[in-house]
Amino acid sequence: MNEIIIQKDITDQVSNRIKGLEEEGLKLPVNYNAANALKSAWFAIQKAQDRNKKPALEVVTKESIANALLDMVVQGLSPAKTQCYFVVFGKELQLQRSYFGTQAVLKRLNNVKDIWAEVVHKDDIFKIGSNQGRTIVKEFEPDFGNQDKSIIGAFAVIEKTDGERVYTVMTKKEIDQSWSKAKTKNVQNDFPQEMAKRTVINRAAKSFINTSDDSDLLTESIKRTTENEYDNERKDVTPQPTKIAALEEKLFSNKKVEEPQREAETFVIPADIPEETTRVADIPGHPEIEQAHPVTKQEEPIQEELLDIPNFGREEGAEDVSNIDDGEWPF
Repeated sequence: MNEIIIQKDITDQVSNRIKGLEEEGLKLPVNYNAANALKSAWFAIQKAQDRNKKPALEVVTKESIANALLDMVVQGLSPAKTQCYFVVFGKELQLQRSYFGTQAVLKRLNNVKDIWAEVVHKDDIFKIGSNQGRTIVKEFEPDFGNQDKSIIGAFAVIEKTDGERVYTVMTKKEIDQSWSKAKTKNVQNDFPQEMAKRTVINRAAKSFINTSDDSDLLTESIKRTTENEYDNERKDVTPQPTKIAALEEKLFSNKKVEEPQREAETFVIPADIPEETTRVADIPGHPEIEQAHPVTKQEEPIQEELLDIPNFGREEGAEDVSNIDDGEWPF
């Protein structure tokens, strides 16, 4: 019962808004029945789900539903003709056009007679050229045997009312770059040919939409629906301390990090030590670490006869005078 009330409330709101826009000059396509389109749209919304498989009507706002339906009617689209569909993003319901929907919308522009797109596969004959500085397709000969081969590009043709044809060509790399910004990826993987056509046709349409003298309401609705497919919001990429700590923990949790070895400390004899001193290495095998020891005047032994380090008067068994603790060894 609640769902019926919501449907009637929203569809009536959209219908009243459309009537007001028509009075202001909005022209819907000939033979387009807005009431029937709204009914088919509501049926499609009932089947729409978010990523957690929850029904769209349970998670999205009434305002987003009304806006999506309004954009659909303004562009003259209908889900019954597979021209559009509805997608849930967070708490928002958004309208997205199919390849057929984009064709139908662009044909509504005053200076567009027809528009279509083709996909180029590996080993197809495809040559481009230039005419007065504008890119044109000079030759395109697809082969049925190449249909299952990899896509190498796509092109779109917009035929104007004066007979001029405007070409837009995209390589597969350019198509992939456009897809990388899309909010959904599965549809590109499942239907690459149709999605490649829609991508190149959307690019071709930009110049016509931006220079069209058609209703601002129509052109803004077209651009808004196109932007719904892509993540265009600016994001703060400044590293946050908590995120950095979490990342470091993840990176090093399974990796043993060795502490860098410290260089051996150099002990400098203070200037105030009397001359009656000598320097003796206290650490066997490490003569570079030396300590100053006061000594008494006595007959110096002959250096050649020294086999062991002299004790300089210390009693046998006396402890070493080094101040280096066990935890301070530099090796």
